[in-house]
Amino acid sequence: MRLSFNRMEWAGSMGDLGTLLPLAFGMIMINGLSATGLFLTVGLMYLLAGFYYRVPIAVQPMKVISAYAIGLALSPQMITASGILLAVILLFLGTTGLVDRVARLVPKAVIRGVQLSTGILLLSKGVFLIVGKNPLQLMDGVPEPFLLVQSLGPVSMSIVSGVLFGLIALLLLRSNRFPAGLVVVAAGAVFGTLFGAWRELTEIQIGLHLPEILPFGIPTLPDFSFALLALVAPQIPMTMGNAVIASRDLSFEYFGNESRRVTDRALCVSMGLANVFAALVGGMPVCHGAGGLAAHYAFGARTAGSNVIIGVLFVALAVLLGSQAINILHLLPMGVLGMLLFFAGAQLALTIQDIQTRSGLFVMMVMLGITMASNLAWAFGVGICMNWIIVRGRISI
Repeated sequence: MRLSFNRMEWAGSMGDLGTLLPLAFGMIMINGLSATGLFLTVGLMYLLAGFYYRVPIAVQPMKVISAYAIGLALSPQMITASGILLAVILLFLGTTGLVDRVARLVPKAVIRGVQLSTGILLLSKGVFLIVGKNPLQLMDGVPEPFLLVQSLGPVSMSIVSGVLFGLIALLLLRSNRFPAGLVVVAAGAVFGTLFGAWRELTEIQIGLHLPEILPFGIPTLPDFSFALLALVAPQIPMTMGNAVIASRDLSFEYFGNESRRVTDRALCVSMGLANVFAALVGGMPVCHGAGGLAAHYAFGARTAGSNVIIGVLFVALAVLLGSQAINILHLLPMGVLGMLLFFAGAQLALTIQDIQTRSGLFVMMVMLGITMASNLAWAFGVGICMNWIIVRGRISI
């Protein structure tokens, strides 16, 4: 197993913070999840996935569940119930091998459609963060909830930080001496500190913090019923499309034979086990993801060392700071997180370049349209059906 801890791996390890942190903030602050349990889950999953898969692998929130839970301010018991149900389903699919049969039914055009749609979604969410339209920003009524300064003249600080650090990332994107991801995260934290986020550091006390087991109790039958219908059912198609099939495909494209352990079955099992742990310690449902992998790769991750770096950092935050870990992460302005998310989305969307046929491009564009109008789960199903009709019906597009 190759493990490198050079500047590029440090930079690459930070690449997916734009996806992870806004949703983590929301689920801690709005839904009341345990910061200790959440960050410990993320850290351990990064570490164990890196050691097992031996290549960079992403750890992300389950986006459908996270967005819906934050939007409706659902109880932590309902979120815990969704994590338990997802763990059972994913472990069943992985251990029985049923996921392999599902994967064989998904053609490349649909995989690329998932990657394109997810990339455009991430890109658009990054823009929302930069212009101050993220739900967390709207709830607080300010573009930068953790800064004292909200604007420079008529321009909001989220736009200032997003554009400034976007230009820095663009200039350094191919630099080995000054890795873009590392510079952006470090300088972004300094920027946030100078403009008022230093207040978040005054409450921090270092100690030993261990997670509670089932801090919200055992979910009730109504919690499980609601979670199954409202959270798990729409999440499963997206998980299969993006976190399993597209993630495995992208890993092979980036790392070739080095990613031989990244199989559909292994991804299902690792996500299932991670969600068992998350449910026990009050964390959020987590998954792997093609978008996260694209982000890590774009900013320099090439070995499992990037997983070790970010995993150790999150475990240290959880164990040493507990619920106050979120205060450290508040140093990064929302505009900087939006910029990271924007670059991650652009990198993922560019993976469609190997689709040359008109029919394949047509399927991808239809999936993108449905994703923007509805959600990725519907687009995944429609894409499979449309590809089947075109191939079986020998329709010329």
